[in-house]
Amino acid sequence: METVHKPRSYGEHSEHWLDFEESPRRVRVKFGGETLVDTKRAMLLREAGHVPVYYFPPEDVRMEFLTPNDHHTGCSVKGEASYWDVAAGGKTAESAAWSYPDPLAQSRDIAGYVSFYWNRMDGWYEEEDEIFVHARDPYKRVDVLKSSRHVQVTLGGEVVADSRQPRLVIETGHLIRYYLPREDVRTDLLEPSDTRSRCPYKGAARYWSANVAGKVFEDTVWSYEETIPECPRIKDLMCFFNERVDAIHVDGERLEIPRTKWSRS
Repeated sequence: METVHKPRSYGEHSEHWLDFEESPRRVRVKFGGETLVDTKRAMLLREAGHVPVYYFPPEDVRMEFLTPNDHHTGCSVKGEASYWDVAAGGKTAESAAWSYPDPLAQSRDIAGYVSFYWNRMDGWYEEEDEIFVHARDPYKRVDVLKSSRHVQVTLGGEVVADSRQPRLVIETGHLIRYYLPREDVRTDLLEPSDTRSRCPYKGAARYWSANVAGKVFEDTVWSYEETIPECPRIKDLMCFFNERVDAIHVDGERLEIPRTKWSRS
């Protein structure tokens, strides 16, 4: 019988769950031309309200590049964290590594393990693949589905996209997004933006602003022109923020405009 994996919740923090489990992946962390971590014993911490975080046994960390400092932080679930400065190859990242030497009872499994701030390191690798933004959650799904639904996007009072061949991206914890072929988008209304972003599950995205009747709607559309190998089906398709257009209609039904972290006032 298959065992169902369930995160643990704790007492007064019953809505705040933690899950600390072994990762089957070889993980490496690079900084200043040095490999600070190279391990097949990485642990992955999944925690309510946070992205997944790798923790490493100190035996697999090049501790000679870490210098303890006086910085400490407190967490009501995990306890008090101690920090190190990281220095290698002439580079220094202050308080870039941390550990819980004496965590609270409910988080005792993380005792002594070392972690690093992702964006302060030079590179992270799972096996031979470089991974961006944060560790990937093994329990998260990103499904890309071909569809014949009729998707129409209006902005500034004009129809800026009309498609009957969208791809639906259904991603755990997110809105359904509608990715459209460029021939179904009024690209003549779009102006390239300098904005770029990365997603650990999809790849590297670039953005466009829409200029409709002389009014500019900034960073309304994005496309993944560089996708990771696991997500090639959205490459070069265009997606409008549900939150930043007048309306998106799917099969004639107007979608509710959501309020999310990508909304504009």
